[in-house]
Amino acid sequence: MVKFFQHTFKYEYNWDSVTLAFWLRYPNPFTSHVESVDVIDRYVDPNTGVLRTTRLILKRGVLPKWGKGLMKTPEAYIIEESMVNPKTQTMITLTKNITHARVMQVEEWQTYRVDSNNHEFTQVKTEARIISNLGWGLTDRLEGFGIKKLADSTAKSRKGMSHVLEMIREKQLLRGRGFLTST
Repeated sequence: MVKFFQHTFKYEYNWDSVTLAFWLRYPNPFTSHVESVDVIDRYVDPNTGVLRTTRLILKRGVLPKWGKGLMKTPEAYIIEESMVNPKTQTMITLTKNITHARVMQVEEWQTYRVDSNNHEFTQVKTEARIISNLGWGLTDRLEGFGIKKLADSTAKSRKGMSHVLEMIREKQLLRGRGFLTST
C-alpha cells in the first residue's frame, strides 16, 4: 500500500531569494533535528546550464513507542537531489530516506517556481509518497505515521525557510542603506 501527500505554498519572496534560502536553511531555529548536511556532488550541466547537487543529510527524530522494536536508532540519513534551472527559474528537489527504508520509504518531490499570478512570489509544490511493505498489520499504521510526520515537517520547513528569508531581506535592506558592505 502507498499513501500520498500533496501541499502547495507561496512564499512572498522572489525566486532568487527563495532558492538562496534553500541552500542556507540549515541551521535555523526550526531544524534542531538536522545534525549535518554534506554535499556529495555538485556540477553545472554544460548543455543545459542546470545546477545539479546531491547532498547527504543526517536527521535525528523521535520514534513512537510502538516503533522502537522496528528501528534501532531514531537517526536517519536522507539523500537530497536537486536541479536548479536559472533560465526557467525552476528548482526541483527529490529527497528520500536511505535509513529505515525497509520499514518505511519516504520520497518527497518539491518544485519551486515563480508564481504565475505574482512574479515577485515563489510557489512551492510538495508531493510525497510513503511506502511500507512491512506487513504484520503495521503497514497502515506506519504509513499514517509517515504522513503525519511529513505534514509536521513541511510546516516546520516553511517556518525555517521564512526565518532564513527574513534574514536575507534584512541583510539586503541594511546593505541598501549603506550599513553593510559587500565582502
